[in-house]
Amino acid sequence: MSNKDIVSNAKESIFKLPVSEVYEALGTRPGGLAQTEVEEKQKEQGKNLIEEKKKKSSLLIFLGNFTHLMAILLWIGGAVAIFADMPQLGIAIFMVNIINGVFSFWQEHRAGKATDALRNMLPSYSRVIRDGEEQKILAQDLVIGDIILLEEGDKISADARLIETSDLQVNQSTLTGESNPVRKTRDAVLKDDLTKAEIPNLIFAGTSVSEGNGKAIVMEIGMRTEFGKIAGLTQNMEKVESPLQKELDRLTKQISVIAIGFGVFFFIAALFLVKEPVASAFIFALGMIVAFIPEGLLPTVTLSLAMAVQRMSKRNALVKKLSSVEALGSTTVICTDKTGTLTQNEMTVNHLWLAGTQYEVSGVGYGPEGNILHGGKKVTADDNEDLNLLLTGAALCSNARLLPPSEESPRFTVLGDPTEACLGVAAEKAGIDVHRQMEETPRLRELPFESRRKRMTTIHQLKQPIEGTKRIAYVKGAPKEIIKLSNNIRIDGKVEPLTEQMRKEIMDANDTYARDGLRVLAVAYRLLHKDDKIPVALSEYTPEIIEQDLIFVGLVVMADPPRPEVAAAVEECRRAGIRIIMITGDYGLTAESIAKRIGIVKGTHPRVISGMELEELSDEQLKEYLKDEIIFARVAPEQKLRVVSNLQEMGEIVAVTGDGVNDSPALKKADIGVAMGIAGTDVAKEAADMILTDDNFASIVHAIEEGRAVYSNIRKFLLYILNSNMAEAVPSALYLFSRGTIPLPLTVMQILTIDLGTDMLPALGLGTEKAEKGIMEQPPRNQKEPLLNKKLIIKAFLWYGLLGSIVSTISYFFVNMQNGWPNVPLAGGIDPVYVRATTMALAAIVFGQIGAVFNCRTEIQSVFKVGLFSNKQVNFGIIFEIILIAALVYFPPFQTIFHTAPLNITDWLLLCVWPPLILFIEEARKAMLRKKSGKDY
Repeated sequence: MSNKDIVSNAKESIFKLPVSEVYEALGTRPGGLAQTEVEEKQKEQGKNLIEEKKKKSSLLIFLGNFTHLMAILLWIGGAVAIFADMPQLGIAIFMVNIINGVFSFWQEHRAGKATDALRNMLPSYSRVIRDGEEQKILAQDLVIGDIILLEEGDKISADARLIETSDLQVNQSTLTGESNPVRKTRDAVLKDDLTKAEIPNLIFAGTSVSEGNGKAIVMEIGMRTEFGKIAGLTQNMEKVESPLQKELDRLTKQISVIAIGFGVFFFIAALFLVKEPVASAFIFALGMIVAFIPEGLLPTVTLSLAMAVQRMSKRNALVKKLSSVEALGSTTVICTDKTGTLTQNEMTVNHLWLAGTQYEVSGVGYGPEGNILHGGKKVTADDNEDLNLLLTGAALCSNARLLPPSEESPRFTVLGDPTEACLGVAAEKAGIDVHRQMEETPRLRELPFESRRKRMTTIHQLKQPIEGTKRIAYVKGAPKEIIKLSNNIRIDGKVEPLTEQMRKEIMDANDTYARDGLRVLAVAYRLLHKDDKIPVALSEYTPEIIEQDLIFVGLVVMADPPRPEVAAAVEECRRAGIRIIMITGDYGLTAESIAKRIGIVKGTHPRVISGMELEELSDEQLKEYLKDEIIFARVAPEQKLRVVSNLQEMGEIVAVTGDGVNDSPALKKADIGVAMGIAGTDVAKEAADMILTDDNFASIVHAIEEGRAVYSNIRKFLLYILNSNMAEAVPSALYLFSRGTIPLPLTVMQILTIDLGTDMLPALGLGTEKAEKGIMEQPPRNQKEPLLNKKLIIKAFLWYGLLGSIVSTISYFFVNMQNGWPNVPLAGGIDPVYVRATTMALAAIVFGQIGAVFNCRTEIQSVFKVGLFSNKQVNFGIIFEIILIAALVYFPPFQTIFHTAPLNITDWLLLCVWPPLILFIEEARKAMLRKKSGKDY
């Protein structure tokens, strides 16, 4: 076995070795590496850097907005128009494509600029011991075997094994997602059931020292660190097309087939039924093909997404990529973390336990608003001596401090351990002035918390002697440990022996709280009498001397409370057919408790799988478990990624929430990655498609509603456009099937005027519609069902299209009924009756579309309920098309280009009948649908 393999194997089990053996395993010594050794290792190991994958150039991204399938179809359509001697039409189609592509690129570039977030997570410098001396070096120059020095506030530059610690606590939230500082030790760890982040003698790159100091030997650098592995997973994750992008590709193919099919049909019919010359038949067919291409689809999709992005930003959700909006609407599963998203990330004391008596604590968070309640009545520390002692002892035996709201932070913030911070808040709620208590009972010495002891002790000077002594020790820690060291208990202000029965009651209470996922601390005290052989010198105080013969006071129970609006949001997801899976770095019991409280799981015994258990499951077993209610706890980043990948393989559209570096691979892999804006790291925000500015799960539900509205609006647009195509095609079919007996009711230029002129703005207005009532009571859309489905085709062609066709045909014959059938064209021109009749058919389609655009605004709800004129963009579009048709009818240059003629007052009166008639016919149909479905809107 090579030396390299020996070192590699040693690193895998480095946490099991005593400090004396760690030096040899990592190839170093107490005085650090020599400079010559460092240079050799740097050649072999490379730099301690996060390598950044080369990004796709902005030029290629820009060009991509003009080369997808729908854009290509529009380029072809424009070229066909120019070839058919209609250059104005061709230029108009090209401009639609160019404007849409530029707008899409600008929107996505503005929101999704690349950052150097991964690199910025690591510090620039590190303090090391080399050649027996302390040196400050560039962090990128660290090598395996370097001894690094750690102090409070330091960012950690590499993965390392601790060799010295003094009350060392590390914030590992970037890796685990859990913000509580983790206590670290130098001692060997022999357990095998711990995840890497849980091993107390290892520290990791990208984390930071929140308290204490220590020394560690570097065991991994750069891309081989846990941080580097996550960065590698994130950067190598290829983003797949969104559901909308896939659907638009499918739609483009469908429309291409329909358009070409109609073109071929009209070409053959014109040749054989009407005996048109080949050139005329070809131009006629080309015009029909261009007419069936929905030139407004891309602008409508882009506008719908952009408007949704604006609305979502007002509801605390910032979208980086436009297509992500609709992906949210398609979501079938949300994989969410717990801390800060479902919960407030503010530890709060909610219960107190004193000798069998339970107190409730109202108010949540770090603000001092709230009360201590017993039987629903307010209680203060002045009313109960034991309560006073419990809360005073807990608050004084704490190192955390609260900072009041400021301009930088509108809420209370914590310096130190959040678990300790909430103890002072509870004391304030009981009427205790914690700051004053600290001044009157100054701390003399601290015996820091150790994972081995599971407790912390502080010694204080009493202002007034108690039982002849002025020194008191407050002890807080794990209930089981505190009970072992206690001989007495406070009951109703008196000290009594701690019986076995009382010990059992305390542990029963502790177990009850723990089953509910609550954290429990026990508080005890000891009066330090000289006759108890307590040393006078504070420096001689040790845990063995002080932490014995304690007087048990009570239990302090706390939790990170759920956000108040989350339960309603979870219930809304259930109604919308969206499953929620919690994936957290916290412990299973806590996760299960929160999940039950907010309704993520409904079963009595949901399946809770830890990271260690997940490691043992095959993908087939995991997929089977994912079909039921499930919670994942204490998971590693690659495990979260595995869960997301398996869900996608099952056909689910997955949204993932996260805030830490550990979440970034899953955020990148997800169909829609959602990062936290407040607590989120830059790496998480970089990997995500959307950022929540309030870190609130409820904001995701609002965003899903907007996403569903976007898809619904695209369908409304298609319905509107296709029904006008039918109204254009049927009159042309009359011309063909009558073998030319019925003159062509619409010219090619008039047809294209509808598609690119009068229809465009109202259709775009449909893209701005707000979510229809009841949209969140429907299940997620079936991914196999196309955007242009059978229901929409039938509705567009055989209902709305039929109505439009009847309107246009009646209007065409209306002019002939008044003036007789068109004669053979007059010498030097076309029969004016024929020109006026085609003008009337054109205007009738436009006026029919006015009624249709109101109908298309809702699926089943009455448009009068949402407000007939509540969509300003639609209103503007209607005004524009009326002005445009009037210009086409009365402006001489337009009359020449589009073959139109003035209409008389009788014609206009008939035209004005069509919009309300079409509107009320459809309202009657919707009313019958509502009655049949039992809906009251």
